[in-house]
Amino acid sequence: MSGEQPPEQVALAYDRWAPVYDVIFGPVFRRGRRLATDAAERTGGRILEVGVGTGLSLAGYRASNTVIGVDISAPMLQKAHRRVERLRLRHVGGLSVMDAEQLAFPDSSFDVVVAQYVVTAVPNPERALGEFLRVVRPGGEIVIATRIGAETGLRSRIEKLMMPVSNRLGWRTEFPWARYARWAASAPGVTLVDRRPLPPLGHFALIRYRKDQDPARTITSQAKNRQRLPELEKDGR
Repeated sequence: MSGEQPPEQVALAYDRWAPVYDVIFGPVFRRGRRLATDAAERTGGRILEVGVGTGLSLAGYRASNTVIGVDISAPMLQKAHRRVERLRLRHVGGLSVMDAEQLAFPDSSFDVVVAQYVVTAVPNPERALGEFLRVVRPGGEIVIATRIGAETGLRSRIEKLMMPVSNRLGWRTEFPWARYARWAASAPGVTLVDRRPLPPLGHFALIRYRKDQDPARTITSQAKNRQRLPELEKDGR
């Protein structure tokens, strides 16, 4: 889409955020991070956190899991490494610089993929979502905490006007639920299992997708997602 930045520009934007990210965004998104890690814990096991940033969520996972974190910003990951060492988070199995749109893991490598406030920051969100689906095992889940833009009305117009500024800061203000709905309707073997509002102001959401265990269910899942598409595109659900 027009106005989207290449990955290296997104990385530079988050390199600039690294020194102050915890102070500015830590308290704002604390509740959303907690709910996302809780959702991931329902499946547990081998967990990939995409866009792990400075590692704010890492201490929230149980020690019985193995958590791998990736992020496009090396300075953010440097802070995450220091956090892991300081808190002795032995369940963190590795932290690597990596592009969410090109994950360097084999298919079906993880039980859960977690992406917190990441999808609206990457240049090609649908490509990143496809990578999440590829690396999660059949029966596993994708847990997303994300901003949801308004479909219509004054907020929608404001979000579109703010896009040139927000792009330079490293994220989108205009990102309607319809993009998730269209992706789910066309993705092979994915089912929406939960969507609920998150603070602040309900402009964010916790979304859970499940990767079908039985390949034969792929067509059924796609048909159901397409059938629900008009309903899913509404702001309230």
